[in-house]
Amino acid sequence: MQRELIFTDEADEQLLALETNPAKIGLLKQVRKTLGLLETNIKHPSLKTHEYSSLAGAKGERIWEAYAQNKTPGAYRVFFHYGPNAGEGKKRVPVLTIVAITPHP
Repeated sequence: MQRELIFTDEADEQLLALETNPAKIGLLKQVRKTLGLLETNIKHPSLKTHEYSSLAGAKGERIWEAYAQNKTPGAYRVFFHYGPNAGEGKKRVPVLTIVAITPHP
């Protein structure tokens, strides 16, 4: 199922910081792969997607975590929540809101 990704201002800034830092080109590739999998196959085993109970969205949404890196000091994670969905009925487009792209807290 194809999902649409929207980014909070914070996540947008974090992605831009990775894109403009030549030293982070490998990390940027890993983050982009993770974002692509979130769009197409949120249950992909490499994402290790699970709820992150220490955070809540601005409107109380449940926050989820997906791995961009693993077994790396300060491994990067992508934090997101479901919604808001766009459209209605058969034309409904599932949306994921990317909240943050950051090293694991």
